[in-house]
Amino acid sequence: MAKQVFVNFATKDLERSKKFYSDIGWTINPQFTDDTAAAVVISDTIYAMILTEAKMREFTTKQLVDATASTEVLVALSYDSRAEVDELMDKVVASGGSEARPTQDLGFMYSRSFQDPDGHIWEPFYMDMTQAPPAPTN
Repeated sequence: MAKQVFVNFATKDLERSKKFYSDIGWTINPQFTDDTAAAVVISDTIYAMILTEAKMREFTTKQLVDATASTEVLVALSYDSRAEVDELMDKVVASGGSEARPTQDLGFMYSRSFQDPDGHIWEPFYMDMTQAPPAPTN
């Protein structure tokens, strides 16, 4: 069985988050969604669990991060082309997200960055491994 990744985020407004992620083309799995959490399906192996702050506190004794003021994590997601990265970013901006930093184009790697409505940072990228620099030799 393939490994799956479930990234958990706190949200101040679950309905707003569900709408944002649906609007950018990801889906909500109703089987694991209720009034405290939403399971966002990004791919067959990648999921985001969007939790109300009260629900998130059930999983940690640490203080929750205000993602609009501090960076908790950068979630990078690979895409099959530069065009797919740009298409996602167009949807993000139209859906209430914002660009977190300018586009980075390293030739072999093209990346963009956005913040969701709660300030969580996502970094869609495309990497052409045939153009990547060779690994250093010792």
